[in-house]
Amino acid sequence: MDTSQRTLYRDVTLENISHLVSVGCHFFRSDVISQWEQRGELWREERGPPQGWSPGMKNSHNKQEIIPMQDICMNDPPNCWTVQKCHTGEDLSVYSGFDEVFTHTYTLTQHVLTHTVRKPYKCNECGKHFTRNANLRTHKITHTGENPFACNQCGRRFRYFSSLTRHKRIHTGEKPYECRLCGKAFVRSSIKRHERTHTGEKPFKCHLCGKGFVTRSNLREHERTHTGEKPYTCHQCGKAFVTSSNLREHERTHSGEKPYKCHLCGKAFVQSSCLRDHERIHTGEKPYKCPICGRAFVTSSCLRKHERTHTGERPYACHLCGKAFIQSSNLRDHERTHTGEKPYTCHLCGKAFVTSSNLREHERTHSGEKPYKCHLCGKAFVQSSYLRDHERTHTGEKPYKCHLCGKAFVTSSCLRKHERTHTGEKPYTCHLCGKSFVQSSNLREHERTHTGEKPYKCHLCGKAFVTSSNLRKHEKTHTGEKPYTCHLCGKAFVQSSYLREHERIHTGEKPYTCHLCGKAFVQSSCLRKHERAHTGEEQYICHLCGKAFVTSSDLRDHEGTHTGEEQYICHLCGKAFVTNSDLRDHEDTHTGEEQYICHLCGKAFVTNSDLRDHEGTHTGEEQYICHLCGKAFVTNSDLRDHEGTHTGEEQYICHLCGKAFVTSSDLRDHEGTHFNYSE
Repeated sequence: MDTSQRTLYRDVTLENISHLVSVGCHFFRSDVISQWEQRGELWREERGPPQGWSPGMKNSHNKQEIIPMQDICMNDPPNCWTVQKCHTGEDLSVYSGFDEVFTHTYTLTQHVLTHTVRKPYKCNECGKHFTRNANLRTHKITHTGENPFACNQCGRRFRYFSSLTRHKRIHTGEKPYECRLCGKAFVRSSIKRHERTHTGEKPFKCHLCGKGFVTRSNLREHERTHTGEKPYTCHQCGKAFVTSSNLREHERTHSGEKPYKCHLCGKAFVQSSCLRDHERIHTGEKPYKCPICGRAFVTSSCLRKHERTHTGERPYACHLCGKAFIQSSNLRDHERTHTGEKPYTCHLCGKAFVTSSNLREHERTHSGEKPYKCHLCGKAFVQSSYLRDHERTHTGEKPYKCHLCGKAFVTSSCLRKHERTHTGEKPYTCHLCGKSFVQSSNLREHERTHTGEKPYKCHLCGKAFVTSSNLRKHEKTHTGEKPYTCHLCGKAFVQSSYLREHERIHTGEKPYTCHLCGKAFVQSSCLRKHERAHTGEEQYICHLCGKAFVTSSDLRDHEGTHTGEEQYICHLCGKAFVTNSDLRDHEDTHTGEEQYICHLCGKAFVTNSDLRDHEGTHTGEEQYICHLCGKAFVTNSDLRDHEGTHTGEEQYICHLCGKAFVTSSDLRDHEGTHFNYSE
């Protein structure tokens, strides 16, 4: 330390000694001052029973008489501490009534002064009193914002010398404090706090709600949840925080500083706790175990969140709409749906996000990074939550259960989405047209219908898509990959949603019910299309001819009639189709398998469209309605034939001679003339 700091240190030392002498303590003065000036550790403690301690003890190893400290702590203590002089090994028993650990004479002195009522040093700014002038000087720095102690390796500045000392251990890797129970080492002298993780002791109780805490600082932070106090304010943006650590973390969002680096992969973090959590990804350590189900977690916060799935507790409530959440971070994210705030901005493209996790996920679309890999099949994912969801496809685990109907789900988001089918809640509203949605992702996709944005681009053909799921689906048309297989009939599908819909053919399940007429459907998209038949809504409009459609897929199919683009290609024979439904029907003709079975008469059909047309013959329901004249038809093919009479469009083409016809029946009649001619 420089000359001014040494002078300050000496002044503080002399002042501390004078205070101790004033309350009856006596020392080997020259030895104490010499050791203290060198900042050597004068005292270290070992816990042990004070055998034969009594006031007036003599030191058997030194000829000088030692007058021990007076009985300042008045209560009869359950434990005492044996204090050893490091450089001589001499023993002195010091009477401590509060079971406090002191690793330096400096901290011992500070403890002694807490028992004297005299606080002669007053802050002129706020009127707070202190026992020591040094404490007053340190306190005054909180008013000035000054950080006088600088790290000579990275330049970071600190308010307290002790904070600088702790910080330097980040550079050296030194962990001087070791737990005597498990051997774990620590950078800071937080042994007592760590030992409580072994004993379960929570000595600091909230006087308002009775909740216990491991440390006094945790209690103070908790008490602010009752008072609403946020004493730590960012000087750049004015945002206030409950804890100083939260403020420091926030300040790094301004500076971009990430001081905590993983020595295995080099990844850097804003918080040391985030680094510790990350290191467990390398080691596989999951130290936090649920006492109810035994499941283990990487972080204590993940365990607390999980425990609430058992208790149903949602302690964080929105003061605007009353909605409650398991995590405070979920509440903060939700509050931004009210304010529209998007504080996290991508430095590459400038796009803003509501949550930091959404930003990180987005940044990986630039880098292509997929850091989370399944150890069973090797598939990699952008987010750890995606990996966890994927792993359940191997185990079959569905941990999230609806308390209304008992249905279980792989992910919590699927459960929340399902619960809204019971409540009818659609919390995500478009600010342009007022339309509401069950999921935020549905809202984002809808907003792109206003902006025309198609952010997901195929790297093979350059085609762009509104959603990432549509891009993934499209990419499989290049590879022919169909990873989702039905365990009953072996049929494979491009998307898991197609597999789920297909499995309902086997089970007969129709989970989507119209609340107006009670009709049930296999697919949610079929229900939405049906509901528009009640409302007459046709929100998807062709920009070429102005024709309106009930669904976006109907619009896309129609647009293909303008362009002639046959974008759906059969990977077996190469034949191309204008619509995806036509492709699926065509693929079924390769197998010849009659997999679509009528549940009324048992008749089987090759294609799903043939089954739907057949079911109409049982019910007589004319579900296909002409939007031009309102006439209804039993089958979709009859509707298409009828629409041709309005437009005159010759949409049915003979593949033998190229002649075109308005209706499919006219085409079939014509094809017969070729057959008769050849006969």
